[in-house]
Amino acid sequence: MKIVIDQQIPFIVEAVQKEWKDVDIWPMKSDEIVNSAIRDADVLVIRTRTLVNRQLLEGTKVSLVCTATIGFDHIDTDYCEANKIRWMSCPGCNAKAVCDYIEEALSESSTLHLPTTAHSPLTLGVVGVGHVGSLVAKMAERKGYNVLLNDPPKQIGVSLDEIARKCDIITFHVPLIPNYNLPVYHPTYHLCDEAFLAKCKPGALIINAARGGVVDEMALLRSGHPYIIDTWENEPALNNEVLQHAVLASMHIAGYSVEGKRNASQMCLDAVSNTFGLHKIDISEYRYNVLLDSDLQQNSSESWLAAVTDALKANPTAFEKLRKDYPLRGE
Repeated sequence: MKIVIDQQIPFIVEAVQKEWKDVDIWPMKSDEIVNSAIRDADVLVIRTRTLVNRQLLEGTKVSLVCTATIGFDHIDTDYCEANKIRWMSCPGCNAKAVCDYIEEALSESSTLHLPTTAHSPLTLGVVGVGHVGSLVAKMAERKGYNVLLNDPPKQIGVSLDEIARKCDIITFHVPLIPNYNLPVYHPTYHLCDEAFLAKCKPGALIINAARGGVVDEMALLRSGHPYIIDTWENEPALNNEVLQHAVLASMHIAGYSVEGKRNASQMCLDAVSNTFGLHKIDISEYRYNVLLDSDLQQNSSESWLAAVTDALKANPTAFEKLRKDYPLRGE
């Protein structure tokens, strides 16, 4: 049995080499995971940088695809299911890390002086109330925000129009669902578009740490609303004008924490063991080199997210390198 894995995914290679002696595991760079390189692989363990479709899978032995991410829009699920290839994602694996990112973003963006009074707390709208959105809502309530929720598929909260009209801050936490596919799901591509932004309160802050494409970035730029972006359309090829006008910007690292990575790796290993009848591996004993928040700030008077923003704005073409070199936040 052979597993091909993106070499950026931690814990799994060491665990498999130690625990599953009859399994070959091949770590590769994401751009090396191509059809000719995986023809004899049984399992792929990938990130969002690998497009899983007919071009990648046709003529291979692959019977299971595991993505160590919450999102799965990089997987052609119709093709997989039509060809009896199992696939799985890791919903909720990094929910706490993304919530922590949003908390840091709210703290750092407080200098925007969004309209409020001593007797009227800011209203924060959470669009998408799954694993991440639920944690964000609870965090915001603890911090004194008035919180409105929107999640039509779960029949939770208020309408998008009400979110737009009433909220000083709007943060998106939905999967990317194209308008042309998966009709059983609620489409989210350009959910935040020109029409939505026109309904928003003047000066409302828009945050996207969900998926690139949930927000129409050019419409956002034209709207004049302040914004914070972690997940981008067409990444890693960023629109530099959109980047430079961001209040805060990062390179798709909101969910980068040791806990989140370990959770995703554990879920992928569990899927492999369940599918192929292998004994369970517990990776809680494995450790990873981390940089704690205090370490992230020790060489700068800025907070860590402001420092990340400065680095990305100074060198937008280094998106992938900055992302690869970004240290996981501590547990």
